[in-house]
Amino acid sequence: MIVLLSGCHSKKNAASRKKNMSKGTIENNNVIKTFEVSNLNYFTFSGKAKAKVSLNKASHDVTANIRIQKDKAIWISVTALLGIEVARVLITPDSVKILNKLQSTYISKPFSYIYNYTSEGVTFDILQDLLVGNISSNLLRTENVQVASSEDDVQIIGIKDDLTFNYGLNESHRPYLFKLTENGVNQNMEATYRNYTTVNGHGFPQVFSLQAQGDNIEVKANLEYSKLEFNENVEIPFAVPSRYKVIN
Repeated sequence: MIVLLSGCHSKKNAASRKKNMSKGTIENNNVIKTFEVSNLNYFTFSGKAKAKVSLNKASHDVTANIRIQKDKAIWISVTALLGIEVARVLITPDSVKILNKLQSTYISKPFSYIYNYTSEGVTFDILQDLLVGNISSNLLRTENVQVASSEDDVQIIGIKDDLTFNYGLNESHRPYLFKLTENGVNQNMEATYRNYTTVNGHGFPQVFSLQAQGDNIEVKANLEYSKLEFNENVEIPFAVPSRYKVIN
């Protein structure tokens, strides 16, 4: 009788725990959906920013023009002093292309080339969200996520595949912090967002900082936007002159 009763009690507890877990998962999903509603809803983005870019110990003051065709392409043009364009980058969901205009060289690689600077597991969607300050739905769709909130701060911490992520959100549910770490590997990335402004109904951070750390490389970029546009027609020109040398 004792064995039977204890067995029934265990099943009841297990069922109760399962019910509580399911309830917690549903509540988490509902909360996460409210955060996603605060994401920028756009189909194109264009921004111009003063930037300080550092690669290991080398640092450069440049102007960055960034254009995004949502879910299709990220285009970046970098100009130095006197408005001379020194580099142009085109990232699509399956490729990375780079023009080095100072050295007349050209790189064309699959999207995985980005893993030289970021953690493996970073997708085009995650990168796109990172640049505009959106919360990544790609990352949030995981069973391993926890949400903690106060009056003016929300913390989202989770694990997706081999990536551990952390979002810090302000009272408008827009990120002020994003951290991404690849488990078991010396690869991490951190982004901060400041000075939110409203442009055509879109809340956007005018100051954006990014730091990516790998085994043998460290990249830092600090951007302060002076021009922002949404949902205008954007061009993403990327022609390779015949004299350029292909770098393998």
